[in-house]
Amino acid sequence: MRPAHIALAALVAAVWGVNFVVIEIGLDHFPPLLFSALRFLVAALPAVFFVGRPKVAWKWIVGVGLALGVAKFGLLFTGMSLGAPAGLSSLVLQIQAVFTALFAFLALGERPGRTKLIGMGVALAGIAVAAVDEASAHGGAEGALTGFALVIAAAVCWGVSNVLTRKAAPPDSLNFMVWVSTVPVLPLLGLSLLIEGPRRDLDALRALDWTGAGVIVYVAWITTVFGFGAWGWLLRRHPASSVAPFSLLVPVFGVSSAALFLGESVTPLRWCAAALLVGGVALTSVRCKPVGPRGGQEVQEVVEERTASAATGNVCP
Repeated sequence: MRPAHIALAALVAAVWGVNFVVIEIGLDHFPPLLFSALRFLVAALPAVFFVGRPKVAWKWIVGVGLALGVAKFGLLFTGMSLGAPAGLSSLVLQIQAVFTALFAFLALGERPGRTKLIGMGVALAGIAVAAVDEASAHGGAEGALTGFALVIAAAVCWGVSNVLTRKAAPPDSLNFMVWVSTVPVLPLLGLSLLIEGPRRDLDALRALDWTGAGVIVYVAWITTVFGFGAWGWLLRRHPASSVAPFSLLVPVFGVSSAALFLGESVTPLRWCAAALLVGGVALTSVRCKPVGPRGGQEVQEVVEERTASAATGNVCP
């Protein structure tokens, strides 16, 4: 990859990592479900009028829209609103790689090799360490632990959406994501009215200021439109194995930006959890490929060549 392209990949990872801080700020202005609905509304409009018609069947767009937009982001935003820290959320959410591998085995018959199984175990150990760190930081407070659990549930839903995306195999990731963004808007608004209440939603909209508007623009246009557009552009010019590893920088930027802008402490346990999670996800992203001339036992470890859709589905927060 050219230096400029490396810089662009790192920039996208930084944009997606800092997004967790922006979400934290946005939750001070909006109820979580309303915030998520507004994110997808602004991401879809007016972009949907410029990306052309959907290039995959509607069943995949609706399926991913519900799993990713309604379930994953609804749970993530709600979990963070209940006290899951931004930096920790950026780390914990990466466990989606384990759930993706598990669901791919169950639904697609993609049997994980020994290295991938080791990576899944290491990543799960990282989640356990992160849970201990969160419990000790909040003295076992119910709200914080519930938020932590909801972020893990969001990762489960992300794994489902990744498998659906892999089945859809969209040829244009930006086109796919923009159309996917049209699906969650009404369900999330309906859930917000039912759970958060119309009064709370109206109060948040009436109090909209420049900070709130800027947060919506960032999570919709910067992380979604720019992020997916740039990532897809890179994937069209380079092998996925060259681009996808930059996604491992997302939690690095997430943790560091949360410490810098929100003052979140990074304990030794959290650094340990980060190392286990990032290392486990890295191992989960490789596979064993036979290279012997007669199909013998000789193997080489290679970074998995993901499709553009699968790679983008694994990184955006």
